[in-house]
Amino acid sequence: MGMNVGAAGDDDGEDQLNTTINTTPLVDVMLVLLIIFLITIPVVTQTIKLELPKERNLPTQTKPENIVLAVNRDGDVFWGLERMPDTETLVNRLKIESVKEPQPEVHIRGDSEVRYESVGRLVVACQRAGIFKVGFITEPPAPGQ
Repeated sequence: MGMNVGAAGDDDGEDQLNTTINTTPLVDVMLVLLIIFLITIPVVTQTIKLELPKERNLPTQTKPENIVLAVNRDGDVFWGLERMPDTETLVNRLKIESVKEPQPEVHIRGDSEVRYESVGRLVVACQRAGIFKVGFITEPPAPGQ
């Protein structure tokens, strides 16, 4: 019984070129990717159930008892049209208003160029004075923006 190991008539011992594509590495990579996706997709989709606040854009209800504080781009604070000399004066005046029943709302108007720090100081002053309702007055964007 005889066995032919090489190609017929190929006596020089060189192997023939294999022209088929080896798909084993491709299948291995695809299986690894599939496993990664199967593991990570449940992690991404799991979240804590929360009820997020709904957006409300209500027009400002201007009441005479509301306090309007304004901050210009230089950080100067105004109560209506009166400039407040310092934070302590503002806090003392807000404390007087905070004991009224019903407590007035504070509306803060900040210039678009003002530093956040200046507006933050107003919020802290309201908090120190015991004001519960603080709102920010903004302008709606122009149509087409």
